Amino acid sequence: MPTDNKKSGTTKAAHSILRRTVSNPKDKAPEQLANAASDAELTDDFTVLPISAEFNSRSLIYLTLAGTLVSILYAGQISNQFSIIVAFCLLYPTLIRFLSMPLRQRHPKQVGYTLMLFDAFFIGAILVAMGSPLVPSMLLLIMANASFICVVRTSSYVLCLLFVALGAGVMYVIEPMPFFTETGVLTNMIAAFGAGLHVSINAYYTAQQARYLKITRQELQRQSKQYRGLSQKLSKYLSPQVWETIFRGKRDVKLETQRKRLVVFFSDIKGFSEISEMMEAEALTELINTYLTEMSRVVMKYGGTIDKFIGDAIMVFFGDPESKGVRKDALACVSMAIEMRKLMRILRQRWRAQGIQHPLEIRMGINSGYCTVGNFGAETRMDYTILGKEVNLASRLESSAEPGEILVSYETYALIKDTILCREKGKINAKGFSKPVPVYQVVDFRRDLGARHSYTEVDLEGFSLSMDVEMVRNYDRDRIMDAIDKVKQSLNNLSP
Repeated sequence: MPTDNKKSGTTKAAHSILRRTVSNPKDKAPEQLANAASDAELTDDFTVLPISAEFNSRSLIYLTLAGTLVSILYAGQISNQFSIIVAFCLLYPTLIRFLSMPLRQRHPKQVGYTLMLFDAFFIGAILVAMGSPLVPSMLLLIMANASFICVVRTSSYVLCLLFVALGAGVMYVIEPMPFFTETGVLTNMIAAFGAGLHVSINAYYTAQQARYLKITRQELQRQSKQYRGLSQKLSKYLSPQVWETIFRGKRDVKLETQRKRLVVFFSDIKGFSEISEMMEAEALTELINTYLTEMSRVVMKYGGTIDKFIGDAIMVFFGDPESKGVRKDALACVSMAIEMRKLMRILRQRWRAQGIQHPLEIRMGINSGYCTVGNFGAETRMDYTILGKEVNLASRLESSAEPGEILVSYETYALIKDTILCREKGKINAKGFSKPVPVYQVVDFRRDLGARHSYTEVDLEGFSLSMDVEMVRNYDRDRIMDAIDKVKQSLNNLSP
């Protein structure tokens, strides 16, 4: 009898995994996996279990019907003309299996349901033909119901029961038979034996199914863990925002671009080429990796999308894949640049302690405008990036900036001027632009200026001080004051 077709996808996945596991010489499974795979060869989209399970269930029901009929015929309770039904019960399961197999490969669900309705009709008709004895009829109906109930859809189950009643009604109209409740012990024993064997076989296949599902679950868990690890490794080669949109299905991996208003950021280390000539490759690698790691954390903090690293240069944009609005994107970008500038002061102290005397300074440029963003390249190798004259202008601003300076275009200045103080710095002749470009120098947040200025830095020969008041913890203030007092005392004790 057919079983739950809604689980067929899971079972076929189990069979596929089992075959793949057995065939993989690098990952040999236990022998039970090989046996499970061989047992699961003949399946289709209609039955959860192998087709052989359906055939065995159908055959057992018809054998029980045939045995019950033979015992009733032997007792003389019905006419010998019904002997033909015995032959039908013995031949029908095997014949219908081979005759339906070609059609079942093309239309598994339709053929499966049709055979199930035929079974229901024949069972009802045969029970009436044998006189509907109480005990055998109840046992046979329980066997049939156990098969019908596996169909989760209520409408299909009810339809099966209606076809049982239809078969019984048709047979009663064709050949009215008297109903009797008394049957011989042999008849009851045959029906009981068939019912018990049917339960045992169903229990066996249920156990097999549970074993398949357990193996499948374990294999899927192993593969899921493997894929999670792989995706985490691959994510390091993509910006987190881009990686997330791809893996959540929000973006297709194809050559596709769009025009969006973005805020573009460039930065690099001034004089990095000279520094690289003075340092060993290993020390230089550690320095640049430390620098890029710290700067990347700041970018992630403010929601920027890292486009690429070009040596010591960093290219970031705001506004894609997600945007908070062009004004908020511009504020986030400039805020990121200000924090990067502060962070460089801390990194310089760390590098000086490591013996790097040459002061490292970064310069930054920011521009806002419409850019082309998306996947560029070939079908086999793509790069998610941005193009356009606004990108070029951001790069030119960065090249024109002094060490430690942040230059922004007028478009960006207009978006942030209410929150961040900027100084007009005139115009620059940017390569690729026919007219001079007005630029503005970022000073700091307006809230941090004057008496509320939060950052203090003094870097002189023999003396270095770097302090961010907002980062100072209350219980460290006394220690800082003591250190400043010691410095003052030491300076006072110096000979004039």
